[in-house]
Amino acid sequence: MNTIDLTPLYRNSVGFDRLASLIDNALSTDTKASGYPPYNIEVLGENEYTISLAVAGFSQDELDIQVEKGVLSISGNKHNTQEERKYLHQGIPNQSFERKFNLADYVEVTGADLSNGLLNINLVKEIPETMKPKKISINQVDKSLTHQKQEKVINDNSKNKDKVA
Repeated sequence: MNTIDLTPLYRNSVGFDRLASLIDNALSTDTKASGYPPYNIEVLGENEYTISLAVAGFSQDELDIQVEKGVLSISGNKHNTQEERKYLHQGIPNQSFERKFNLADYVEVTGADLSNGLLNINLVKEIPETMKPKKISINQVDKSLTHQKQEKVINDNSKNKDKVA
């Protein structure tokens, strides 16, 4: 298994604690197991997405969608039918599956729809107002040092001596 040292990344970034586990999970995932069902991830708008899974042959009660700790899990469990079928060719898989997607912060699932053999899951990224960038104004207060002119009084002792004598 490959390991990646992310120490240089942590020197100048904050809040990417999950990054190491995401990369490790992506490298250790078996690509053969993750090929079914096929899916698309579509960008609908600036903060709107749809994940579409091809789930031909599955009914709504055989599918389960859950979100836990930033991971979207979609699973399909085929119910065993009583009758045994004989196929000349079986191109449509009749197998159970589980597909997981890591969601970024503030991405929420807003709904799901099953039609024409496609399971569409709608996602929206809603950043709270407190997390959005804000402009900080710089207050300018006149706190500069000012110098006052001070007149020096020079006593001329010679003039004072003439007046006294």
